[in-house]
Amino acid sequence: MPIMETLTAVKTLYTHLICSKKHDTYRKDDLQTFSKAGKPLLAQYDLEAGLERARLRDRPFDMWRYRELLPLESDRHKISLGEGGTPLIRLPETGKRRRVQQLWLKDEALNPTGSFKARGLAMAVSKARELGVKACAIPTAGNAGGALSAYCGRAGLEAHVFMPRLTPDIFRRECEYFGAEVTVVDGTIGDCARKMRETWSPGWFDISTLKEPFRLEGKKTMGYEIAEQLDWQCPDVIVYPTGGGTGLIGIWKAFDEMEKLGWMGSRRPRMAVVQTAACAPIVRAFQKGLPNAAPIEHPGETVANGLRVPAAFGDELILDILYRSRGTALTVTDEEILAAVSEAASREGILLSPEGAAVWAATGKLAETGWIRADDSVVMINTGGWYKYAEQC
Repeated sequence: MPIMETLTAVKTLYTHLICSKKHDTYRKDDLQTFSKAGKPLLAQYDLEAGLERARLRDRPFDMWRYRELLPLESDRHKISLGEGGTPLIRLPETGKRRRVQQLWLKDEALNPTGSFKARGLAMAVSKARELGVKACAIPTAGNAGGALSAYCGRAGLEAHVFMPRLTPDIFRRECEYFGAEVTVVDGTIGDCARKMRETWSPGWFDISTLKEPFRLEGKKTMGYEIAEQLDWQCPDVIVYPTGGGTGLIGIWKAFDEMEKLGWMGSRRPRMAVVQTAACAPIVRAFQKGLPNAAPIEHPGETVANGLRVPAAFGDELILDILYRSRGTALTVTDEEILAAVSEAASREGILLSPEGAAVWAATGKLAETGWIRADDSVVMINTGGWYKYAEQC
């Protein structure tokens, strides 16, 4: 495709939605939330139609280069601030210290609004606008609220953000600068969701994690990028900080789609979920071999606000991926997180978000125990930047 050819002419392969549990189908032209079974809906594509990898060659390296594999019907509704296309940074010195030959960091801090949430919210807001939504509402631990507010501001939509009081004040101010209405709530993101439902207004659309289908589609582009940056190979291990888990589910979905397209083989990475000792519902369920995760009733405080999610709506999907990938799940403490922030900054020149630092610390633990082997290729996901957390870290 010549570089002067715009992606406006590119047609999506998106066909319909299915329930992640029952696999019954839902129309793509209707505004959808979650399935009748109360489970996430997954976008499906006509992958048998085929798509040559070569078509990507001259496209800009951003999220939208995978346009046929995203659900937007018309680029007239695309709301973009340049999300995606983040670097995959090789860390040979840290790899040597940990006795891991190939260690990489996918640095999502370089997205608009400073986190990987930009991918999901760019897609969700674009699709919501295409389907006629005028106002979006979200409970958030911080970064998702900022991203929603920014993209709604650009799209001309209302944004209603419900945020825990413990969230650093800079997140609230960010949302308000973008024009959002912010409600501060005592408690966790779960309490924010309850407050949102209590104050619900007609015309609002819920953009909560996995309670609409399209944040997942934006997040899955991390998987496409990782594969492309590794010359269309899967790494052996991906270490991912997990609150709601949308990105982990999305990355796995991307690998499935790429296999069906013939872009890569059937080999998959071992997925490692990282949570904090203060709030670890997925780790607790995984250690017991359970198919779903009971909510944490009284989560503790943590510097990693994005991981203080006591109940993940996509818990069954997350755990299924861990079992299928021969993966693992582990916790880190705030002390380990803060030590990792210092180590990554002083040794590699990278200031990690607390959630990214949790991954850094967990990767070291997995290498020490031998779960990560010396000859493994390992990708750590840093979901955001340090600067919004400066007062805490």
